[in-house]
Amino acid sequence: MNSQEAAALCRYVRALCPQQKFDEYTPDAWHDLLYPFRLDEARTAAVAIASTQPFVSPGEIAAAVRRTRAERLHRHTDPTPAANPDDPHAYRAELLATRQAVATGQQQPAQHELTGGPIHPDVARRLAELGSYVPHHVDEALDDYRPVKAARRTAIQNGQPDALSVPCDWCQAPAGEPCRARRVVPGGGATASRRRSTPHPSRVDDARDAQQEQETKTA
Repeated sequence: MNSQEAAALCRYVRALCPQQKFDEYTPDAWHDLLYPFRLDEARTAAVAIASTQPFVSPGEIAAAVRRTRAERLHRHTDPTPAANPDDPHAYRAELLATRQAVATGQQQPAQHELTGGPIHPDVARRLAELGSYVPHHVDEALDDYRPVKAARRTAIQNGQPDALSVPCDWCQAPAGEPCRARRVVPGGGATASRRRSTPHPSRVDDARDAQQEQETKTA
């Protein structure tokens, strides 16, 4: 904003706020504060401020313009510059010019979304065969090292309740976590615990009740 535009802004604000006082030095003072901004940005901010209060200060205009610019840039994703990336000065200059145009409202924010094309048929077929990230035969080969997961999968396959789908009211294990067996440390110290490979019987009963209730609802 140049000095002539600052004077025009003062006349505009005086028309918006007739009770506000201006003198011959006011345009110079406003220019000193608002020179980094465009006249149209300042006018828009002045209208918004004057609609809620009887006086408009240049500081309020500056703050409103900065908020608007920040909001525009928040919605903006930098596109890839056309400049040669091996020329860092040209590359940076183009980025800054684009951001300035977006911030001042001369250009709409660019919003890019990461999208993917259709999955390749071969990939879709392999995923269907696997069923998960780990092939079934590999998953089963690891059962000796993961007895809790193995027991859980076997129960589901046999139509039995998944005990880990509910919390345990005996050891307070949350849903999805195996039960814990408490033990007392020799010497009367604090108790310790270890993971159980099988759930507590009361937890199995709770899971069975939950399963029956769900089946009743879907029947």
